[in-house]
Amino acid sequence: MADEQRWHMRIGEVAERTGLPLRSIRHYEDAGLVAPSARTRGGLNLYTPADVERLRAVRRMRRLDFTLDEMRELLRIVDRLAAVDDPPADEELDGLRTRLETYRRTVDTRCAVLGARLREAEDFAATLRTVADHLERHRVG
Repeated sequence: MADEQRWHMRIGEVAERTGLPLRSIRHYEDAGLVAPSARTRGGLNLYTPADVERLRAVRRMRRLDFTLDEMRELLRIVDRLAAVDDPPADEELDGLRTRLETYRRTVDTRCAVLGARLREAEDFAATLRTVADHLERHRVG
């Protein structure tokens, strides 16, 4: 049990480590994106560092506006590519790589859009600072 506690975390600690609210973690569990690796004798969910990393990936995908179905598929692809006990055969592997490359291009495109939005926001913030500085310098007082 001590070893189990050392390698497993409760949902509150997972929330802290991932920056996700408890409600979101439960929602992602219900959606089949992540499953707790173990349970306490009392029935509480326990998570491993790998579960935390998976939730961090989900959070990143969500911030890139991936749908639950897209997240589910991408996680399935990554899981399948990482399978050691039953690795994908050549034909399946080719299909998985193709789908992964499609998602990679989607991420690149979405990152470029976000980068453009950020630059616009930074330009706007600079404009507001300039206006505020101008008003401060010409303050009637």
